[in-house]
Formats: sequence, C-alpha cells, structure tokens
Amino acid sequence: MEAPLKIVIFGLTLSSSWGNGHATPYRAILRALHRRGHRVIFYEKDVPYYELRRDFQDCYYCDLILYRDWDEIRARAINDVRDADAVINASYCPDGARIIDEVANAVSGLHVFYDLDTPITLANLAVGSVEYLRRDQILYFDLYLSFTGGKILQELEQHWGAHCARPLYGCVDPEVYGRVPEEQEFRCLLSYMGTHATDRQEKLNHVFLEAARQLPSEQFVLAGSLYPREWKWPHNVRHFDHVAPRQHPALYSSSSFTLNLTRGDMARGGHCPSGRFFEAAACGTPIISDWFDGLDTFFRPGKEIAVVNEPQQVLSILKMPEQDRATMAWRARARTLAEHTGDGRAQQLLGYLREAASRKHSFRSRLIGMEAAS
Repeated sequence: MEAPLKIVIFGLTLSSSWGNGHATPYRAILRALHRRGHRVIFYEKDVPYYELRRDFQDCYYCDLILYRDWDEIRARAINDVRDADAVINASYCPDGARIIDEVANAVSGLHVFYDLDTPITLANLAVGSVEYLRRDQILYFDLYLSFTGGKILQELEQHWGAHCARPLYGCVDPEVYGRVPEEQEFRCLLSYMGTHATDRQEKLNHVFLEAARQLPSEQFVLAGSLYPREWKWPHNVRHFDHVAPRQHPALYSSSSFTLNLTRGDMARGGHCPSGRFFEAAACGTPIISDWFDGLDTFFRPGKEIAVVNEPQQVLSILKMPEQDRATMAWRARARTLAEHTGDGRAQQLLGYLREAASRKHSFRSRLIGMEAAS
C-alpha cells in the first residue's frame, strides 16, 4: 500500500458544476484518491454565480475550503502548503497567478500546475496573459499536467519551458454515472450538454439545431448556461440552463443519442476529450462527435463513436437501427470503464508525482555532488 499523501489544490471550483467542465473530473479523481487513503485540501473562491448553483458545501472525500477573499485565507493556505507532498495550482483559479507567487516559497514537496484548458491558456499567453498563470511561472513547476495531450505536450516543454508535461484527461466516476430509468422531461432523440462558447456556436447551429429543424416531429434537448436570452430555438428544442450532476445520468439515459462539440482552440490542439464523452459512455448512451486529431485514441470511430461534420451525416446516424446503436454504446461503455475512470486517472496522477519526485531528487543529488566537487 502506498504511503498516504497530503495534496493541496487551488482550483476553479469543486462545489459547483454550473458553466464549467472542471468540477466533475475533480470529484472523480479526488474520490479515488480518498479511497486510496490520501488527504486532499481544495481551496475554492466563493463567487456569487457558483454560490447560487452549488451542489454541496462540504464533502467526505476532501477538505473543501470556500473563501471570499484570498488575503483572509492566505496564512492558512500557506501553512497547508508547507507540509504538503504536492501543491497543485490549476487553470481558471481566481487570482491564480498571485496565489502561485505567494505559495511558491512555501512549497517543500512537488509544485504542480494542472491545466484543464491548455490550448486556451497557451493561445492567451501567446498574446498577453491570463489571470491564473504568467508565462514566467511555468518554470516554477516540477510537473505540468494537461487536460489535452498530443503535440501540445511537446510544445509545453520545448517552447514554454515546462520541466515535465504529462496528460491528465477527463474521466468519469462509475459510482455516479451509470444507466438509470428514463425521465420524461429529458426524453429526446438527441441531447447536447455544453456551456455557450462563441467558437462552438457555428458547429452547434450547423449540426445540432439544423438537425432539429430537419426533424420537426422529434425532440431535442440542449443543456447549458450563458446562451443569449434573445435566441429563438426551433420549437422542438428544450433548453435547460443547468442540469445538476445528479441529473446527468437521467439526461443521458433519456437520450437516444448525445452530441459532443469541441471548442476551436481545443480542436486545433487535438487529443482533447471532454469529460462528457466518458460520462455519457458510462451511462450507455451512443455518442455523436465532431472530429479532432487524436479522437481515435480514445474511441474507435464507427465502432464506439459516430463522427460527423455535416447535418446530413447527423440525420443518417439518427436513423441507425436500435441494435447497432446499442452495440456502439456498449463498446464505448466498456472502453470507458476500462480506461477512463477517476480511479485510473488517480493512478496516473500518482505515477506522474512519483516520476517528478524521482527527477527532482536526482537533480538535487547531482547539484549537491557538483557543489561538493567544487
């Protein structure tokens, strides 16, 4: 049995899944770490829009610290950092760049950055900065974890100076996501769950809304926040501003198919599976997706997932015989439970931490040897 670790995380949110894709993968990984005996402390800024849509205020699998102002919590946080085995600063953490600076000198273990938005982070750093990370801070970290993989990992190391870049993709907790009875309010031919994003809107209109227009007698469900209020949906599209995680299995189980659409920066980077992939697959719902490089390393197109670019392709897939649809969904579910669970990601995280610790120890030993020789 591995020695228990103390891990401190400064992230966007654990308590609310509203308008973000961070909370549910965090929960799956942290539950798995808890089952292995590790202690996690998660610092989350208590902002109004998450407070209004919070799934919980505390949880059994980690110490969740909600704070209004960093200055009020700073001393407590730094005290936690001092004896932590690993400190993880993460993307979109409010005041994240300042927090990185203020905890850096207190870190005695590993210092890690977890970027759940890597292509967006790097695109913004290339032309300026982001609130949660400065370019010079990348050098601080012993390990840079990325929600996307492929060529972006090499770019992080060779162009941005990351010491060690490794992928830590989205995941699912099978204890939370699984097949459940259908619910009438979510019953539809095709569902799509995703927050509004301008670089995804053309695809949404071209693939999802056009299919709804072409099939006026069928029902479609759009679940996601921040869509303009003035929009007029096709009459057969039901829009839910927010579907809480406890209702996700019901939404997926009530959908004959569900759709994945990838943001522009993510798609250009490739190897960027949304956590929704794995959640829907765990619920036994067949998935339709746009293409991005590396998609076939997670699911086999035509066997475990359907890939589309045009409305007519969507219409064709929506007519798939029920047995073929069930077979595709079963294959994706089996693949997900074997490769893409929170427990699997926790194992990967612990492996990366061991690798980074070994590298750091080796570097320090060489440095001590050099100093002795001189």
